[in-house]
Order: sequence, then C-alpha cells, then structure tokens
Amino acid sequence: MSGCCEKDDAALTHLQQQQRGTLQSVLVINAVMFLVVVVAAFYAHSSALMADSLDNLGDALTYALSLYAVSRSNAVKARVALFKGGLILLAALVVLGQIIYKLYVPSLPVFELMGLFSLLALVGNSICLYLLWRHRSDDVNMSSVWECSRNDIASNLSVFIAAGAVWLTGAGWPDMVVALGLVCLLLRSAYRVITSALAELRAAN
Repeated sequence: MSGCCEKDDAALTHLQQQQRGTLQSVLVINAVMFLVVVVAAFYAHSSALMADSLDNLGDALTYALSLYAVSRSNAVKARVALFKGGLILLAALVVLGQIIYKLYVPSLPVFELMGLFSLLALVGNSICLYLLWRHRSDDVNMSSVWECSRNDIASNLSVFIAAGAVWLTGAGWPDMVVALGLVCLLLRSAYRVITSALAELRAAN
C-alpha cells in the first residue's frame, strides 16, 4: 500500500513540475508580447490592438498566479482562478472605457501596424496554446489558464480582420466593432472562470 502511495506522490510531483515548466514558458511569452503589442497599439491608435495587449498582460499575471497555485490545495487553486476571472473582467471594462472614449475622440487606426502585430501575437499565442494543450484538463487552475490562452487566438484573428476592414473602408469603426466583440469574449470568459471557481470553492468547503 505504501508503495502505491509513493508512486501516486511521485506522479503528482512530476505533473506539478511539468505544469510549472509550461507556465514559466507561457508567462515569459505573454510578458514580452504585452510590452511589444501595447507600444504598437498606442502608435496604431487601435482599440482592438489595445484589447489584445491587455489580454496578454492579464495572461501574464494569470500565469504568475497559476505558478503560485500549482502545488496548493484545490481551495487555493479555486481562489486563484476566481481572482483570474476578476482580472479578465477588469480587462474587459478597461477596453470598454477606451471604446467609449473613442466615440467622443475618434481617430483612424494604422491598419498596417494592426495587421503586423496581430499576426506576431498570433504566433506567440499559438505557441502558448500548444504548450498548454496537454494540461487543459488537469485541474481548475490549469483549465482557467487554458481558457485564457484559447481566447487569445480568437482575439488575434479578430484584430487582423479588423485591420483588413479598416484598410478596405478607410474608417475607424471596424476597429471599434472588433474591440466591442473582444469585450464580449472577455466578459464570457470571465463568467466561465468565475462560476467554475465558485463551484470548486463550494465543493472544497
């Protein structure tokens, strides 16, 4: 019986080491992507690209919190996931605020920068999604991380489409429409992460 328990402990330790390694890798990728894309968003005057950069920042914070929670109890993992849901919600509200601001102070986004940096972000986030794939069902901590990473792919593709629409129309409204769509995606994701975390907390208690 003790040998069986030791094997289970060894397997759990190995899994946690794998999770830590994966989270460290995606944390670095997202931190770098945030710094690059947020600068591009300012120069491009793009709400959609700004939403994308804030998503990367939220992910970097999420991965840092997830690293903390890897070897913690289910209750701690659920609390961390709840906080991550709050971060996603905050990002959605920040982007919504920028959209409202641009309704009063309109500007034409630089579609070349939007397209280029959305593709660059897509490459980085695709790598993250690939690394996180095998951990997507490990526990509430890793599933919430997977949720964030999956959203990133949709965000990057949406920004690229918005860049094309700005180029075709010569107007800034496609950027705002896509940004609003990303707000809805972030709100949906926040709801899913928060409700899953609350259910896990109730089960732990």
